Amino acid sequence: MSKLKVSAFSISIDGYGAGARQSRENPLGVGGSALHEWAFGTRTFQRMLGNESGSTGVDDDFAARSFANLGAWIMGRNMFGPVRGPWPDETWKGWWGANPPYHVPVFVLTHHARAPFEMQGGTIFHFVTDGPRAALDRATAAARGKDIRIGGGVATIQQYLRAGLIDEMHLAIAPVLLGSGERLFNDIDLVGLGYRCTEHVRTPKATHVVLARNAKNAS
Repeated sequence: MSKLKVSAFSISIDGYGAGARQSRENPLGVGGSALHEWAFGTRTFQRMLGNESGSTGVDDDFAARSFANLGAWIMGRNMFGPVRGPWPDETWKGWWGANPPYHVPVFVLTHHARAPFEMQGGTIFHFVTDGPRAALDRATAAARGKDIRIGGGVATIQQYLRAGLIDEMHLAIAPVLLGSGERLFNDIDLVGLGYRCTEHVRTPKATHVVLARNAKNAS
């Protein structure tokens, strides 16, 4: 049975999942790239770039786990790109070049319709205009029993959290402070939603925390 997961999602010590003033030139916001330092040097991340080098160990283990048994992804439009409003054309195809790292169907939440398209490696971007639950239904069908990963951003994760739909979250807490940006758990009661910490491991670049919902609270 498919699970809906948040995996390898980086936040700051003060709880921000992205910095302020995101833009095409600065997609993670001011200071946001520092949240992901734990992942950049791992073998998993480097292989996504076509390199055979990279570190192993705990950080790489979590990075690799984030791609295991995935059949589909869901992301918000802001994660897909910086274009706002109606699509002016179809030239923007994401931040990731001709071969994005997903290699499965990806469902992008948006208010503006756009035809799906396929990229190298089997990634197919679909654009969903009828809300998070519709995107989850389509992703579940596409995943064929494998898990579904929410890539982000913060607002998208919050929608699924508040709806009680996320089964598990792996957060990488980076040893940095951002001070402003998009705070992940703003006005969200994780205890009330039934989450508990099932795993935590510290490395020099991150504290990895896994939160899972109690079975009695699962939808």
